[in-house]
Amino acid sequence: MVVWILFFVLVFAILALDLGVFNKTPHIISTKEASKWTAIWVSVSFVFSGVIYWLYGTDFIANPNNLSQTNAALKFITGYLIELSLSVDNIFVIAIIFASFKIPQKYQHRVLFWGILGAIVFRGLMIGFGVALINKFSWTTYLFGAFLLFTALKMLFTKDSEDFDPKHSFIYKTLGKIMPITSEHDKEHFFIQTNKGKAATPLFVALIIIEVMDVLFAVDSVPAILAITSDPFLVFSSNIFAILGLRSMYFFLSNMLEKFSYLEYSLIAILSFVGVKMLAHSYVKIPEWASLAFIALSLLIGILVSLQKSKSDADHKPARDEE
Repeated sequence: MVVWILFFVLVFAILALDLGVFNKTPHIISTKEASKWTAIWVSVSFVFSGVIYWLYGTDFIANPNNLSQTNAALKFITGYLIELSLSVDNIFVIAIIFASFKIPQKYQHRVLFWGILGAIVFRGLMIGFGVALINKFSWTTYLFGAFLLFTALKMLFTKDSEDFDPKHSFIYKTLGKIMPITSEHDKEHFFIQTNKGKAATPLFVALIIIEVMDVLFAVDSVPAILAITSDPFLVFSSNIFAILGLRSMYFFLSNMLEKFSYLEYSLIAILSFVGVKMLAHSYVKIPEWASLAFIALSLLIGILVSLQKSKSDADHKPARDEE
C-alpha cells in the first residue's frame, strides 16, 4: 500500500510541476521542445524500470506471482512499449479533434493535461476490473486474446480514424443536450458567460471527447498489457508512464503524422502477437525477452519503413512536378 501511495504522490507531483512551473504560461510547443520532453519521458520511464527491479527484490510490494526482479523489470518495459505504441492511434484522433474545434496550439497542452487526470482514474478502474476478471475467471484470457485479434483485423481492413468527425459524434450530440455549447474561445477557459448563461467552450468539448476516446482506446490497450502480466502495479505504472509521455509525443508527432504511415502495421503486428500469446498461453510460454524483442522490432521496422517511404516520396516529388 505504501508503494502505491508513493507512486501516486510522484505522479501528481510531476503533473503539478508540469502545469505550475514548466507550462505555467500557455505557449506554442515547438517540435524541438516536444522532442526534448519526449526524450525525457522515455528516459524517466526506463529509469523507473530500475526502481521496479529494486522493488521486486524487497518486501515493500505485494508480489503474488513471485516474479523475479529481472522478469518484473522486463514486463514493465514491455507493457510500457505496448501502451506507448498503441497511443499512436490516439494521437491521430486527438489531431482530428483539435482541428475540428479549431483549438489554438498554445492551449492544446492545457486540454491534454486535464485529459491525463481523467485518464489516470478511468485506466485505474479498467485495469482493476481486468485484473480481477483474469484472476477470478482464467478463461477470460482467451476472450481478451480473441478480442485483440479481432481489433487487429479491424485495423487492417478499416480506417475508422479517417472517418471520425467529432462534431457529428454521439459524444458531441449528447454533451449538447446536457449543457449549452458555444463556438467562442476565451483564452484557456473551459466555460464562458453568454446571453443564455454559462456555456462550454470548444476547449471543454474537445477535452470531453478526448477523454471518452481514451476510454475506448483503453478497451484495446488494457487487454494488450494484461497479456504481458496481471500484476496490478506493473500494469498500472506502465500505463501511467505511457500516458504521461503522450502529450509531448503528440506535439512531437502531430506535424509529422504522414511520415509515419506504416506505423499502423506495427500496431497491427503487436496486437496480433499479444492476442495469439493470450490464446496460446496454456500451451506455449514465450520468454519475456522474446516478447520485448518482438514489440521493439515491430516498432523499429514500422518507423524505418515509414521514414524511407517518406524520403522516397520527397525524392520523386520534384520529378513529377517537372513533368
